[in-house]
Amino acid sequence: MPKSFERTRKAITKKKGTIDSLHQYSRDSKRLHRAQARDEKLEKIAASRKKTDKPYLERAAFFQEAVKQNGGQPLEMDVIQELIKTFVHQYDEELSEVKKARRPGRPASTREDLLKVKIDKLQKECQNGFLIPVLDTEENAGILNRWEGSWSYLNTLKWVRVSSAGNVQPSSFPPRGEY
Repeated sequence: MPKSFERTRKAITKKKGTIDSLHQYSRDSKRLHRAQARDEKLEKIAASRKKTDKPYLERAAFFQEAVKQNGGQPLEMDVIQELIKTFVHQYDEELSEVKKARRPGRPASTREDLLKVKIDKLQKECQNGFLIPVLDTEENAGILNRWEGSWSYLNTLKWVRVSSAGNVQPSSFPPRGEY
């Protein structure tokens, strides 16, 4: 959490004493306003970054659970392909429920549109190359098994793109742009 507003307020308090009243256009009130605006901007950027990082954290958690169910051992390629298909089709049930809840003749809800976009994006990525941690080596499976859920720890894992045809290409994390 940004602290520049608190630091600025503390500095002004040291200089003048308690801040009971400041003139609207005084230097000190402008300093406080700038510090507050800076804090709000940093909070907005942090929230935006967290929102963009969330899908990759969910993806890593899904595959971590699969490795844990396998006892921390590496997985075979056919099992990995099935896990990818399961991950890609995880929203299908929710989409069908939303469609059933909609009355006939009504336009699609925002939730339904978002689910369609998410499913289409995952299917496209699955065809071109689905980004996953390396699950077929002992070392990487062990690292993923010990992962505690933080974004910074994901850089220590090796990542690959697995296409629907079974082609495996090394990749970097975090991904840059669309694939």
